[in-house]
Amino acid sequence: MDYGYGGSVCISTQVGCRMGCAFCASGIAGLKRSLTPAEMLDEVLMAKRDSGKNITHCVLMGIGEPLDNFDNVLKFLKLLSCPGGTNMSLRHVSLSTCGRVDRIYDLAKLRLQLTLSVSLHAPNDEIRSRIMPVNKKWGIDELLGACKAYIAATGRRISFEYAMINGVNDSERDARELARRLKGMLCHVNLIPANQVSEREFTRSSGENVRRFRDVLAGCGLNVTVRRTLGADINASCGQLRRAESLRSDKA
Repeated sequence: MDYGYGGSVCISTQVGCRMGCAFCASGIAGLKRSLTPAEMLDEVLMAKRDSGKNITHCVLMGIGEPLDNFDNVLKFLKLLSCPGGTNMSLRHVSLSTCGRVDRIYDLAKLRLQLTLSVSLHAPNDEIRSRIMPVNKKWGIDELLGACKAYIAATGRRISFEYAMINGVNDSERDARELARRLKGMLCHVNLIPANQVSEREFTRSSGENVRRFRDVLAGCGLNVTVRRTLGADINASCGQLRRAESLRSDKA
């Protein structure tokens, strides 16, 4: 992904995913296995080799839940940032989680200077539990408590990812409830028009609803942007990634 500040690569941390978010393709076939630190580093190195471009930023937002592969991800980050690796500053790394609250506290203790991106996607427990099973274990209040602890420990702003799903979480009332929950936090809200997944019934919010939602949040004093869409033409946008199955015949 080309930006004004350099090239950014989005990598996966697992083959498949066990989190089962209702709007996402990555978990449809379940979790096969977690990737090793070397495999994650290879994703970065191969992207650089194949594109011929300098990779300055890395986002752990591909297939899988990074905090569900905690130890391997930490080893990968060490390889990525060390002079003998790619020497990439962790300030140029974003790690996305659907809300492994226990691991957010563990990450906070390490005081790494990466950006934590939290897939929030709802203003309350009723909506979030319906579309994100992880919320049934750790509700929004617990999740935001962990986020505040992370901010206090690191001094880093958290990015809240919010997929805009038509008729589910995109009303003006939802926007105002979200603003109340996030008021006073050192955070940024990234609105993402939901991408179509063939097995899911969800559709993306209209442009008008996205703009209205953004304006409500901004009017309440929150830092908010709408994510630029990349990769939808090849089913490679946010929420569309999935592992490929190789089908083999048992016949001789």
